[in-house]
Amino acid sequence: MNIAESWLPPGKDCGLCGNGSCREFLHSVQNQEKYYTECPFYQKETDDKTHGQAGEQMRQAKYTGKDILGHAYDFILSALPGEISPRKIVLPFRPDLVDILDIHKGDYIMGRPMGAGCPVPHVQYVIDADRITGVLTTWVVGPKISREHSVKDVKAYHMIGFEGLAEEIRNEPTVGYRMTFLPGCCMMNLNHTALVNMVLETSYGKHIHVEDIRILAGIDESKNR
Repeated sequence: MNIAESWLPPGKDCGLCGNGSCREFLHSVQNQEKYYTECPFYQKETDDKTHGQAGEQMRQAKYTGKDILGHAYDFILSALPGEISPRKIVLPFRPDLVDILDIHKGDYIMGRPMGAGCPVPHVQYVIDADRITGVLTTWVVGPKISREHSVKDVKAYHMIGFEGLAEEIRNEPTVGYRMTFLPGCCMMNLNHTALVNMVLETSYGKHIHVEDIRILAGIDESKNR
């Protein structure tokens, strides 16, 4: 097996390759419809000084233990097995929009998590819509979807929580502790903080749920626990 055959896209579903998801991109590569180099996280480099000839270096997005501002986080929050991104639990500022816009499982929604301090609107696939509370459970799918599918715009929402697998663990997720993490789907690569309220030891890893999400832009929260 060569390096290219073992390389995987990072799962950020950014759409920059022209596909709606990393999984679709990989399928296109396997069908010889696209090339690995069309992914922005795959980097081709030439180093004549070292190798004496043109060479290729496949680079998957790698987690260093620090975000883009150099702040350390306790763990990466990744998707559960068979899912495309960590589950995101949100509540529109107007919960009645779930009825007004007739939001159901399988719909795409768009909105900004204003309470968490994130400046980026997110496009999400709905995997559950609670008709009583208005709470939506979703997967983040990337901005390209909004140009290809019908999207219901809720404008703004409260960021209730995340659910997924804790990986690249520096400090063990502990129920009742406020901890820092980096969502695997976060294209800004910024540290988040949240209260851990569930940790399940499973055959596929640490299945966790976190709530009260904030983005850390200027401090290292791990020093303040």
